[in-house]
Amino acid sequence: MYPNKHKQIVTSLMDGRFITIDESYFDILKENQNFYVEFFDKSFGFELKNTQEFYYLISDETNENTSRDISIFFSILCYELDKDGKNFMDELGFSDFHIDEIVEYIKNSTWIDVVKANKQLNDGESIKRLVGSTMVKRNIAVKHSDDKYSFTKAYKLFIDFARELIKTEMNEANA
Repeated sequence: MYPNKHKQIVTSLMDGRFITIDESYFDILKENQNFYVEFFDKSFGFELKNTQEFYYLISDETNENTSRDISIFFSILCYELDKDGKNFMDELGFSDFHIDEIVEYIKNSTWIDVVKANKQLNDGESIKRLVGSTMVKRNIAVKHSDDKYSFTKAYKLFIDFARELIKTEMNEANA
């Protein structure tokens, strides 16, 4: 016997979606966490990861360029928000952004070489697809009316990844 909403949970996670604390699936996953950890490991060889705010799957077998691109996106956006004197954690956690505002931050970034080298960030239409399609599909962003977006708690994974990358690079530079 499988937990309630099992098929929807498995399909969501297998599609690369994050299941966040504000979704009903989150409570089902939390209540059946041991079952799902074993289920994904034995069935697919995937590791179910969780924080207090979201669940997601990882696999050693994947070469996930989209996750890298999303990490770069958030790194640049956070840098630019910080440069504008804004608390980027508050902005990402509690604000809505018009898609044109996001595009302008990325296109006018001081990290323009990184932007131009990335196919998902190198022009306005690509940025709009990354946010409006890829990130919405994965439950990292939520589309509101008038082309405004907010970010779910899943953004924190990408921020944490960027922090770890910076620490690693700094440690290597100091060694």
